[in-house]
Amino acid sequence: MEHIPSWLSSAFIYLGAAVIAVPLSKYLGLGAIIGYLGAGIAIGPWGLGLVTNVENILHFAEFGVVLMLFLVGLELEPRRLWSLRRPIFGGGGAQLLGCALAIGGVALAFDVRWQIALVAALGLALSSTAIALQALQERNLLRTGSGQAGLSILLFQDMAAIPILALLPLLGDASASDAALAPMHPALKAIKIIAIIGTIILGGRLLVRPLLRWIARSKTPEIFTAAALLLVVGIATLMQATGMSMALGAFLAGVLLAESEYRRELETDLEPFKGLLLGLFFVAVGMGIDFGVLRQSPWLMAAILGGFLLLKLLVIYVLAHLMRLPLQERPVFTVLLAQGGEFAFVVFQAAAGARVLPPDTASLLTGAVALSMLLSPLLLVLIDKWLLPRWAERNGPQLEEISEQQDAPVLIAGFGRYGQMVARLMFAHGVRCTLLDHDAEMIEAARAFGYPVFYGDATRLDLLRLSGAATARVLVVAVDEPEQSLKIVDLVREHFPQLQIVARVRDVTHWYQLRDRGVTRLEREVFESSLRSGRTVLELLGHTPEAARQAATRFRRHNLDLLEQMYPHHKDRAKLIAVAKQGRQQLEEQMARERELQQASHRPPDES
Repeated sequence: MEHIPSWLSSAFIYLGAAVIAVPLSKYLGLGAIIGYLGAGIAIGPWGLGLVTNVENILHFAEFGVVLMLFLVGLELEPRRLWSLRRPIFGGGGAQLLGCALAIGGVALAFDVRWQIALVAALGLALSSTAIALQALQERNLLRTGSGQAGLSILLFQDMAAIPILALLPLLGDASASDAALAPMHPALKAIKIIAIIGTIILGGRLLVRPLLRWIARSKTPEIFTAAALLLVVGIATLMQATGMSMALGAFLAGVLLAESEYRRELETDLEPFKGLLLGLFFVAVGMGIDFGVLRQSPWLMAAILGGFLLLKLLVIYVLAHLMRLPLQERPVFTVLLAQGGEFAFVVFQAAAGARVLPPDTASLLTGAVALSMLLSPLLLVLIDKWLLPRWAERNGPQLEEISEQQDAPVLIAGFGRYGQMVARLMFAHGVRCTLLDHDAEMIEAARAFGYPVFYGDATRLDLLRLSGAATARVLVVAVDEPEQSLKIVDLVREHFPQLQIVARVRDVTHWYQLRDRGVTRLEREVFESSLRSGRTVLELLGHTPEAARQAATRFRRHNLDLLEQMYPHHKDRAKLIAVAKQGRQQLEEQMARERELQQASHRPPDES
């Protein structure tokens, strides 16, 4: 046994603990995160003592959070991120400032020194990015109003980490601080940050995509995976070098690659690493809970833990009300942001090093944060199993998922304005349909009109099976979000290849993505209605109804033909633009000739 390398024995311990604890936790209905945290407690210094070097493991496991933010960034195109600028700075600033003021005010009321109160308030106001985003993804809430608001606030917290750390040496004992703690000049710090961010943006635009294209041509999957990991590690290194959040840098890189043709490949390659390292991060957090401090000062620890959680719950719930989040989403949103965050460990450790916090105070605060991260998933379980069902009973009809096998020939995923028209036409012709949607308010309204809509997420394989996907003849993909539409199509192509797909298309990019998946029965959601509006405009300008109809018909035929011509080049932007410009010019010239011929046919003959 003495010849076994330490890394091998440690890997065996981590994997063994996770393999035992996580399935057991999920079997008990507690979720995967509780399983990982419990595994860490069991093998850590205060459990079986199988692992003692917690700090090194935590630093390595933080890379799981970095990978998670990179993959979240891949789901957000730059224009969508720009649309979140107000929630990021408005909601994020309000959350951090409101929670810090509440916690700091209570601390000052108990005669805590103002420097300690300020650092404790700023550190405890932060939330766990890892747990919050993982829980939102598990519940498929990341694209909901509360999910986008939560993501915005977490991004602001990552950005706020820079000034918080820069503030610490200024609050410390100047006589005790040494050169190592001397902060960089603010101007130099700003220049360095701008340079690093500029490098990431320019590199993502000019270097990364050609590099990935070149690597992809080698047709060596493992090298492409290595390149994806190298990209994230390199960005994390750059951000760490300037004292910024590694996760924030990885998120920014993901946003820059969100429009890349290699987005899906990057997601597929990095997802397994993200899951394993994120699990290791939760294990490390469980191992890092100092039960010795809890044993020495149990009532003080309980007061700190309960006090900051209660204050954050109140502030964040008020914020959720002001942001007008749906009532049924507010409890999860509030609990996810009320817990302490992993970056608080860094803040309190740095504050202790700068002599702002006494060592025992730093240990108490760190322990309170770790315990809050342990309690948060437990509170979510209580919300899921106790609060939300009772809330649904009191505030509206119970939204039941499909519990019995369905056998209708048509399955419609998404019952918004698009899916409703398809369903009404089917019902009018006596065709049975199974209707799915996950918008609670819309389902309640649809049931009031007599439509038997089931509550559920069509990206779930088990729900598709119960919906009758294995025996249905046609699936209508009518969901709003293109990403969710693509996930449904991928799932159906893999598990129900016999099912014919008719898909709603948001835009041309979405059309290309569906065509890549072999879907040919596609309808752009505003195409036909836009043509009819164009016909009306021509008639109002003096054209006859017949001439307007013929013009719209010719344009429709030309547009569909042009889309087919552009499709083979949709991954080559320069060629795509050239084909589009050429097609538009040809249409304009053709219609100009037709107008000239029409005018000539109505011109009176010369009287010479």
